[in-house]
Amino acid sequence: MCEVEMAELRGIYNILATPFDPTGAIDTGSLRNLVEFQLRCGVDGLTILGVLGEAAKLSVAERETVLQEVVSVVQGRIPIVVGVSHPQDETCLALCRHAAAAGAAGVMVAPPSRFAETDENHLLDYYAQLADGIDIPIVVQDFPPVNGVTMSAAIIAQIATNIPSARYLKLEDPPLMRKIVAILTLNPEVVIFGGLGGMFLLEELHSGAAGTMTGFAFTEILIAVERAFRAGNLALAERIFDRYLPLIRYENQPLINLTLRKYILYLRGAIAHPDPREPYEPLGHEAQEELTWVLQRVGIEDPSEMIQLEETEV
Repeated sequence: MCEVEMAELRGIYNILATPFDPTGAIDTGSLRNLVEFQLRCGVDGLTILGVLGEAAKLSVAERETVLQEVVSVVQGRIPIVVGVSHPQDETCLALCRHAAAAGAAGVMVAPPSRFAETDENHLLDYYAQLADGIDIPIVVQDFPPVNGVTMSAAIIAQIATNIPSARYLKLEDPPLMRKIVAILTLNPEVVIFGGLGGMFLLEELHSGAAGTMTGFAFTEILIAVERAFRAGNLALAERIFDRYLPLIRYENQPLINLTLRKYILYLRGAIAHPDPREPYEPLGHEAQEELTWVLQRVGIEDPSEMIQLEETEV
């Protein structure tokens, strides 16, 4: 089991979308372009093959394609966390090992849905078995809507205590700030990343989160908030966050948040085609018009341009 420095994984991690061409095949050209786009935004790391990455719609071979393409573009410049959640334990472990062999900095694993009806102490054995099979960190994914498994603050803290390489957490189980405080009270060594589109980033940081892993399409906004907060300039962090909160809120709508994010990435020139792989919820003309209205309200006239956030501008 590995011992890793907590400082290796923290900050703003973009949950990378998986671009598809009009036939539904992985668009590797857009994927490589999207990685470079996120690097220009200044991300601290990338999390690939998560929910936004539509991993559940990909075959194992397609997952490996995405991993290899991303690794080849990043070339060690930033850490890559790889989503490897799978209902079959053997497949999950194989994906973990493949990610480690490819040079990933960590893997993200949600508990399989079978744990929804069992004693949550069984989660200790599950994550221990994974940790014994790899030598890179595990990010425990706490997102009950995906798998129906709700993890208490106590079990998350205990996982981190028993399995040092699994002391990383992607938390998306509201009320978020209450759970962050509860976990850190039990075990201050847990490194917690928020999510949910960045809707609570400022409050998460204030409660002790180490950063966020989310797919919000204007990554540079989240980076600016986090940088200002870490520098001790809370007033600036508040101004940036509050200015763009209508966009963050709008983009994270249930059912269409994936479609919206990929559409915005398309408008930004990061991917060539906006549609997710079937099945997905289409936007419709009304949502596209609403998005334009929201962008104008927060002062984004041309979404294709990188937002330069300076104190004098906000």
